[in-house]
Amino acid sequence: MQPVIETHNLYKIYNPGENEVRALDGVNLRIEKGEFVAIVGHSGSGKSTLMNMIGCLDVPTAGQYLLNGTDVGMLNDDQLSEIRNEQIGFVFQSFNLIQNLTAYENVELPLIYRGLPAAKRRHMAEEALARMGLADRMRHRPNEMSGGQQQRVAVARAIAGQPPLILADEPTGNLDTKAGAAVFDLITQLHQEGNTIVLITHDNGLAKKAERMVRITDGQVDDRPLPENSEVL
Repeated sequence: MQPVIETHNLYKIYNPGENEVRALDGVNLRIEKGEFVAIVGHSGSGKSTLMNMIGCLDVPTAGQYLLNGTDVGMLNDDQLSEIRNEQIGFVFQSFNLIQNLTAYENVELPLIYRGLPAAKRRHMAEEALARMGLADRMRHRPNEMSGGQQQRVAVARAIAGQPPLILADEPTGNLDTKAGAAVFDLITQLHQEGNTIVLITHDNGLAKKAERMVRITDGQVDDRPLPENSEVL
């Protein structure tokens, strides 16, 4: 079966030459359809850079990245934007909601960019918000909602277009314990429904709940199984 994510000798090098920094240093990674993978590492390890590559938010210095069999390095900016909009759902630590838009409008916006008809957009946005338990908060703006509710809006936005891949970057990092657990449960449910989940986290407890952990250190990945009872980081 064709993997969702496949990288071959992926490099991201800043300041090439004597003082170069290898944020990614020959990364080989394969993530199959339907997997739940946690990417963990210390600050500066390269995990955010890897996330940006996987999410088509940045391009490598060298190497190859295949997303559902498509060589991302061969795409222009418009094609990269299209692939992000149609194939990837993003959930960020800082929510990244537009403050002057309602919850409904935030969820609908990527569907507008996709060019979907108004009636279909309305159905998809309302259905996603209802799934997140926000049917009665659709017309509220972010500053009228709690942090947990805002992150549920962000999850609704990520799933409304039914992308096959969900990238969650520290999705519980700005939430209290109860709200964080609720958001993680939603992400786990999405995995159980067949979505491929890639989770970036510093939380050892969350990372150990994933099917597989990929540790990244100095731009290099290691996805060998952890010894039992060991710490992730």
